[in-house]
Amino acid sequence: MAVIEFRVDRALGLPAYLQLVRQVREALRLGWLRPGDRLPTVRDVVASSGVNANTVLKAYRELEHAGLVEARQGSGTFVRASLGSVDAAVMAGLRDRLTEWVTAARAAGLEDEDVDALMRAVLAGETDNRVEGA
Repeated sequence: MAVIEFRVDRALGLPAYLQLVRQVREALRLGWLRPGDRLPTVRDVVASSGVNANTVLKAYRELEHAGLVEARQGSGTFVRASLGSVDAAVMAGLRDRLTEWVTAARAAGLEDEDVDALMRAVLAGETDNRVEGA
């Protein structure tokens, strides 16, 4: 049974419940959560992240509405579906390579915002926008 520890960054500018939803979706994509795994209780999430119980309930309801989890009366909230479609070994290898790249980027002086901007540009398929001959 996998365990997820939620982190809420108040400076992120994203509502706390959406941060929780995003973290569950990412854990599902990465294979860290699988169908049948139990999510932490609302009480545990409140204690570890400092968010309001209604915030956690809102996140869990959104995940349930998306068909990713199901609430079982008296038992908790359980993962129903997976989002990952890539073999776990392939994902682990890619994660290792990305970790090496991020380490090199930080050694080169890039900050998290720089890495994020570069990653978003690559994901969007943007090419090098430098002016030729400049």
